[in-house]
Amino acid sequence: MPFPHDPAGRHRAIAGIFTERARGVRDWDAPSPVDGWLARDVVRHLVEWFPGFLEAGAGVRLDRGPSVDDDPVAAWTTHADAVQALLDDSETQTKVLSNRHVGDVPLPQAVDRFYTSDVFMHTWDLARATGQPDRLDEELANEMLSGMQEHDEMLRASGQYGPKVDVPETADITDRLMGFVGRDPSWVPPARAAEDPVGQDG
Repeated sequence: MPFPHDPAGRHRAIAGIFTERARGVRDWDAPSPVDGWLARDVVRHLVEWFPGFLEAGAGVRLDRGPSVDDDPVAAWTTHADAVQALLDDSETQTKVLSNRHVGDVPLPQAVDRFYTSDVFMHTWDLARATGQPDRLDEELANEMLSGMQEHDEMLRASGQYGPKVDVPETADITDRLMGFVGRDPSWVPPARAAEDPVGQDG
């Protein structure tokens, strides 16, 4: 079933999938595809950058959960519930987010464009880091990749994405989107357990 196209419905669907992946994590210290990040840092990124962006641009303060270091699942679900409550609030429809880089944007559209899309892509990071299903919704992935390709130079200059990783033209849309934003679609977590010394020298 395709994702809803309204900001509240789309966030509910995308955040819900991220919640499923967060609850499926067995090792929050597993390396992630983002250089230098552990699995918990994927959650940390989402719950830390957006509240400040929202408060500075729209004067809205979100409820905060526990530390990601103490309870990453609760940190995420508290945050996601707060964003959903904001989008479900009828008063949000008349609010505007102002930012010197993007100008004035209706708040629901700003959440959808800048934040929900970030959750969508980072779902791949968390899933791949922790050995869970990582294929993204094809319709939305196609929509996002098409939009990004039109602004390739601007996005690359912003420093938000690393150099593109070449993937075969026959690759599926998840791999092509991840390659575009600088992830290596073939990345797999390195073995974290100590290897059996017998296996080293026979």
